[in-house]
Amino acid sequence: MSRKTACFTIAALTMFGTISQTAAGGRAVECYEPVRSPAVYDTVYEDVLVSPSGQQVDYTPAIYGTRERVVMTVPAQVTYEIVPAVTRTVYRTVRIDGGGYSWEWRVIHGRKVLCKIWHKARYERVAETVVIRPERTRRVVIPAQYDSIAEEVLVQPEQRRVIDVPASYQTVARRVLVREGSSSWRRVHIPRHCQD
Repeated sequence: MSRKTACFTIAALTMFGTISQTAAGGRAVECYEPVRSPAVYDTVYEDVLVSPSGQQVDYTPAIYGTRERVVMTVPAQVTYEIVPAVTRTVYRTVRIDGGGYSWEWRVIHGRKVLCKIWHKARYERVAETVVIRPERTRRVVIPAQYDSIAEEVLVQPEQRRVIDVPASYQTVARRVLVREGSSSWRRVHIPRHCQD
């Protein structure tokens, strides 16, 4: 390819999308090429809300324990009972017949005769019950009955505490557009030898 043809080709490419006289074989006076300026971005840092402020309830449950307690299960009672008499058996000799004379019929030598008879006094041993202590009423107290039982008692009541929780923030990086990209035309310098 000749030098002149190469210059024409370059000039034709710089005039993208247009039909110029150069492409038709004319002489180029001015040439422009499209220029694209990219968008400009920057990184900015900002605090963003992660969690809003609020309140938190701290709850401690109640504590219970076991305590032994003595309670009366049966109350005291009073009753009365009969105490029998205290006796003793004693023996003594008593005269049951004073003796003396009496008349009675007897048969002596085949003959029936009336005789005067002498009798001795008669004694007999007899038992006798003697009261040493008479019958009486006695007051009897039955004591109360107690038992030990285990019962549940409150050692510490439940507790609730409200805690203020502040808002939580986090720093995040974000790309922002500083300047949008643009399109323009830039004049292209054509060497003098390409103009012929």
